[in-house]
Amino acid sequence: MLLNARILPYVLILPVTLFLCLFFIYPFVLVSQQAFGSSEGGWSLDNFREVVDYWKFPISLKNTLLLAAAVVPIQLALALLMATMVSKMEKGRDMVLYIWTIPLGISDLAAGIIWLAIFEQSGFLNSMLNGMGVIDKPVNFLTYQNPWIVFVAIALAEIWRATAIMLVILVAGIGLIPKEYYEAADVFGASKWKQFTRITFPMLRPSLQTALVLRVILAFEIFAVVAALGGTLFPVLMGETYAYQFDLLNSGAAAAMALIILAISIGFTLIILRILRVPKGASI
Repeated sequence: MLLNARILPYVLILPVTLFLCLFFIYPFVLVSQQAFGSSEGGWSLDNFREVVDYWKFPISLKNTLLLAAAVVPIQLALALLMATMVSKMEKGRDMVLYIWTIPLGISDLAAGIIWLAIFEQSGFLNSMLNGMGVIDKPVNFLTYQNPWIVFVAIALAEIWRATAIMLVILVAGIGLIPKEYYEAADVFGASKWKQFTRITFPMLRPSLQTALVLRVILAFEIFAVVAALGGTLFPVLMGETYAYQFDLLNSGAAAAMALIILAISIGFTLIILRILRVPKGASI
């Protein structure tokens, strides 16, 4: 019986371990071989040099980082606000949460097409501005002449589509905070802001870590929304990876780009974990 009790945890995690080995570790090894492989059959950094020296790489890197820097903080603020509002509601909470999470059921490409219907020449924005008398004829917003409008359109689409990911995690995290802490804070006359900074935020750190790590990783992998709204006008890292693999048929360079994106994601993940780490022995 004692032996079975010792073996049971390993038996339970065996399916997950096999799944990770089959669908993550094995593909990762293959991608690494392609990225570091050379035409002579040895190991080389030629694929990384080719990717980094390409004129589009610094532009796509800058666009990806700029988009993540603009979108993620706004999504975090909105998710915190929405999660706090939902947690305070007594009636209609489930309905409001359901409505706010509807974008989760929409794919990246579908979200991009929805916002394309807003910003294109025959779209809602042109119709509204024309009806208000602001413009006399339709304006093509999504062109190389309006790079900031293209950026704003992509950012808005991504904020609308993916804020719910962080919202769900934060709502679950707030739900785990004991209500007794807030009741005690009310008794001692603590303001709502002080309750947030002294109770909600410290106890929400594990959920914030999870939400931010997940969202930052997905921000660096953005592709379909950009393809729908910006196309080649707004190159991003994942878009260049797709171009190497399917347009240029250069799997080695595509693998190198994938590893670069992975390295950036890991770097920012470590930064987030460091900033939001929960100190040992910390108390509220």
